[in-house]
Amino acid sequence: MALSAASFLHTSFYFDFQKHPFEHMSLFEGASHNVVDTLDNIGPYTRTWLKNRREESNSFKDTAEEAKQFSSTITTGQFLVYLEPGAIFAPSVITGCSASSPEIFYVYVSKGTRLIGCSLDLSNGSIYLGVNNSVEAFSGLIGPAIFGHNNSIRQGAYFRGQTVIGDNGVFRGELKNVVVMNGAQFPHPSYLGDSICGYKSHFGNQVTTANISIFDAVSAEPKPSISVTVDGKKYDFRRRKMGAIIGDESQVGCNSVIDPGTFVGLRSVVYSLTRLNRGVYGPNELIKNKPLEKGVLERGPLRVDQ
Repeated sequence: MALSAASFLHTSFYFDFQKHPFEHMSLFEGASHNVVDTLDNIGPYTRTWLKNRREESNSFKDTAEEAKQFSSTITTGQFLVYLEPGAIFAPSVITGCSASSPEIFYVYVSKGTRLIGCSLDLSNGSIYLGVNNSVEAFSGLIGPAIFGHNNSIRQGAYFRGQTVIGDNGVFRGELKNVVVMNGAQFPHPSYLGDSICGYKSHFGNQVTTANISIFDAVSAEPKPSISVTVDGKKYDFRRRKMGAIIGDESQVGCNSVIDPGTFVGLRSVVYSLTRLNRGVYGPNELIKNKPLEKGVLERGPLRVDQ
């Protein structure tokens, strides 16, 4: 597959923002020619967005009430809670920041959102939840984190900070330093770290994105950086950690493992039990796990009738 002028690094190789608008599209500004750069923007973007949201809303006084009594919740440290009318807020644990912290972080819960029996960690960043989210018991949310509207966060889900989540998603796995766009489905145990996933992307049960070289622990400094070779040219991203970039409407089947530095373009499908080697796949590609017949992977065009 010929990729002229490193087209696989362009955001348009993965995401169609005209067709599927995303509230946080501005996160990709300045990274249009290297989507990998967005991974470095997630942390600063979430912190700035959360701070601006509070300042622009006059400390949320016009939209929400500040809650101060949590009789059934274990709490520690300093934090702020803002609840819109109709929000249900009954977490099991809230961890705030220390008395010496220069900033007190908050959780904002919009109308129709329910948090029952979950764990919130506000020691290093705030958490914002939009309208009509369901956060089930025994899930964990660490700030900074932004959640859109109408998401289902199931038992066992673990958001480890620096997460930007769109609307209408389903989650149960572990996520860290990620952007996940509208309609995405990660409904079963899985791991997604240092990655970006597009509109209606989907992970089957037990899919894992490896985000660090397997030789990292046994390598001397400097640690190996993530790189990929495309059409004979090596691209070194000078990053120790990177998972995958997954395009709009792309699907990864159950129990698959994705190497660090894997790029899957728009509307591609990966069969179950596949070890997806680092490299570039898609768009519109069907990737089958056929080790006996083909050696490693069979790759072919994805047709609509399939």
